[in-house]
Amino acid sequence: MTTEALDPKTLDRYECRACGYIYEPMKGDSTKNIAPGTSFEDLPETWRCPVCGVKKAMFSNIGPVGNPSGFKENLKYGIGVNALTPGQKNVLIFGALALGFLFFLSLYGLN
Repeated sequence: MTTEALDPKTLDRYECRACGYIYEPMKGDSTKNIAPGTSFEDLPETWRCPVCGVKKAMFSNIGPVGNPSGFKENLKYGIGVNALTPGQKNVLIFGALALGFLFFLSLYGLN
């Protein structure tokens, strides 16, 4: 394992605006023989989306894995929920739904 620092831009993922495919530099692209660790900028100009075949220009930067979702200028608003990662938001939402369901079921115990 190397000890050199990784450039944060090399960890950014890129999403195809046509089909939703996400290019992750740490995984590479096995269908086009792109080695893991290849940044999006280092992909050849002839590289196309492995799902729908569009050019690199149709991809948009969605940031690294675990990045808070939404626009960066909106992350400072709210009560801290805007800065949560998508996984943390899922736990919050589905946890609240499960808790509400348990409260609903507890009403059957009232006789």
